[in-house]
Formats: sequence, structure tokens, C-alpha cells
Amino acid sequence: MEAYSIKFDGHVLDRGFWLYVIDIKSPQGRRLYVGRTGDSSSANASSPFSRIGQHLDSRLHAKGNALARNLQKVGIEPRTCKMEMIAVGPIFPEEADFILHRRVRDRVAALEKALAAALRQRGYMVLGKHSSSLKPDSTKLAEVLPFIEMRLCKGEP
Repeated sequence: MEAYSIKFDGHVLDRGFWLYVIDIKSPQGRRLYVGRTGDSSSANASSPFSRIGQHLDSRLHAKGNALARNLQKVGIEPRTCKMEMIAVGPIFPEEADFILHRRVRDRVAALEKALAAALRQRGYMVLGKHSSSLKPDSTKLAEVLPFIEMRLCKGEP
């Protein structure tokens, strides 16, 4: 038996469209996972706190566990890692209907793709694939990147 702690700021409970980076330190080295809130199949934009639980769901038929699947794909067992989620947002509020939700979701997906590319360009190993046919909002990306970079640099060994 061991004791562990989880520490978080209550603002990560806010629903809406967020971008996040999960900084993963594993026995096999450091990796990043870039994600966003804002469902593809419904008009929901959950909190980052809710999303991290879905990402690491170990049930056999779990659907939202992309982080766990990406780690396992490169031979990393999630339970052997130390992780920190860096969440920026909400960039946009949750929308009332699916049509508006889709428009915002697609804008955030473009930002997610651009953020992952920027981090790869800076030499980080980023897990997963990020797709969007939209051009990202360069102003929003310029607002998000400093928050992420500051936290990632602080986490360097």
C-alpha cells in the first residue's frame, strides 16, 4: 500500500473549449500529449479535469482513452509514468447547440494541430496524430504557446 496525491486548481473544473498538454515522464523518456476539450459527437465541451480521467480509463471498451492507447502504442505503461496536465482556457465557452459547437470545435482542433506542430518543431516528442483542414487562428495560438512553453521549461530536469 502507498499514498499518493493529486493537486489541482479548481478552475480546471470549468467547462468549455480548452487546449492542454500532458507532460509525461516515463522510464522510456519524456513525451507530450496535446489535446482539446470539445466532443466530436455531441454538443459538449467538458472540463480538462473530466477529460484527464477519460484519457486514462483502463476499462476494456473505453472510448475516450486516447492518451493511454498512444502510450501503449509506443510501449509505455501509463501507470509507470509521472504526468502533469497543462491546461489553457477556456479559450471559448461551451455552445448551446451542435451547429455552433461544431464551428468552435473545428477552430480549436486547428489550434490543437498547430500547437502539436509547434512543440514538435521545438524538439519535443509529441504522441498521436492531430488533424484539421482549417488554418489556425494565429493570434489565439500566440496567446496559448507562452503558457505551455513556460510550464514545459519549468518541468525540464
